[in-house]
Amino acid sequence: MSRITIDVLERQAEHMGLKVLESDIPGTTCGLYCDRLNTIWLADWLNDRQRLCTLCHELVHAKYRDLGCGTRFGVKCERRARRETALMLIGSSEFAMAEEVYGDNAWMMAAELGVTTQVLEDYRRTITPA
Repeated sequence: MSRITIDVLERQAEHMGLKVLESDIPGTTCGLYCDRLNTIWLADWLNDRQRLCTLCHELVHAKYRDLGCGTRFGVKCERRARRETALMLIGSSEFAMAEEVYGDNAWMMAAELGVTTQVLEDYRRTITPA
């Protein structure tokens, strides 16, 4: 289970002066951050694990005041947000135990760790040198 809870992340957002709103975001986008409006939008269809991971990810964007991911610089911002989210939500000992129990079953590992499979894969990429 993730060491960080949604309550902790919501308090962090509040401390940063950010509004966190749920919205009917079109398509498959889970969340958005707008620096100009100091606002994070989360898709209203997210389950608990998706909400936790998405809010954490958007808070990383807010921490660096990222302006968007549509540029070449934005790609770097997105990569950084994914890496930092994975490292914040998954501890090395918890990962090792889940890997020992579930082996290559990414879905079961992610469920055990309280994160999405995307965050789990981002963690794996972060800890495995290219």
